[in-house]
Amino acid sequence: MPSDASAASRDVARLASLTFFLDHQIGRFQVAAALRRAGARVEVHLDHFAGDTPDTEWIPEVARRDWVLITKDQNIRRNPLERAAYESAKLRGFIVTGKDMTGEELGQVLTRCLRGMVRRAAGRPGPILFTISRTGVFSKLL
Repeated sequence: MPSDASAASRDVARLASLTFFLDHQIGRFQVAAALRRAGARVEVHLDHFAGDTPDTEWIPEVARRDWVLITKDQNIRRNPLERAAYESAKLRGFIVTGKDMTGEELGQVLTRCLRGMVRRAAGRPGPILFTISRTGVFSKLL
């Protein structure tokens, strides 16, 4: 049976294997800072793409870079063009549900759910898509 230290070491290595990409709806400061304090590598939309870049253009690039998407954009699961782009790019990602969360609240939810996101994304091929509720419940969409 593995020791707690070796399990913790594996968790750190799995987290280090991922880079999370925050789309423009998540913002670029509070949530990124919270995830970075928790040990995650984070890239933000506006550092790589214009704010008005269509999702069908940036989704394949995020997947090519092997980043894991975090978004509040429900259209990825509802819009057929965005869904097709997501699936064909084999992107891995999470849609945070729950309206009217501040950046601080969103950062708290994602930090609390970070282990669950790592467990669902690290070492797994896409497409993978989960929702994460405000209370931290994961639901698999893809």
